[in-house]
Amino acid sequence: MIFNRTYRFKTPLSITEAKDRLVNKHFMVHHLDFEVLDKQQMLKIIPHAEETQNLKTLPITHVEMQGLGNTGTRVTVTAKPRKIDIGGPYLIVIFCLFCIIGGSLFYYLYRTERNMESLVMVGIGLLIFILFWIKMETGYFDYIRKIKSYVHTQLK
Repeated sequence: MIFNRTYRFKTPLSITEAKDRLVNKHFMVHHLDFEVLDKQQMLKIIPHAEETQNLKTLPITHVEMQGLGNTGTRVTVTAKPRKIDIGGPYLIVIFCLFCIIGGSLFYYLYRTERNMESLVMVGIGLLIFILFWIKMETGYFDYIRKIKSYVHTQLK
């Protein structure tokens, strides 16, 4: 949901030419190997994370292609987190949301008595969310940007 990304662009190549440029290719992003596999009507870009020791949220990317006749192909790149990775980020987002909502409720219900505690609670929720989002931008979303860039440069 909030971690899914979709990009669309057009290429002058036909569907078969585009698939030939991508299928069974390996490329590296942040010292991690990604492979492009052909699965029925779409291509899947899968990370090979068996040898990594760090906990990372990694994307599974689908590349769908629709022929536009003589004008080329419309390419849709959709990225979402692996099912094994998504639990942690959702827990952090829910925790931050509860902190912000809980602090806001305390502020409005007990305006004179619990001002500082509710503001601290909202501040903690916002601080954790900002730090989390910065970490996601330098990790997970950076993987997505580089995968999209790779697909785009291969299909020019």
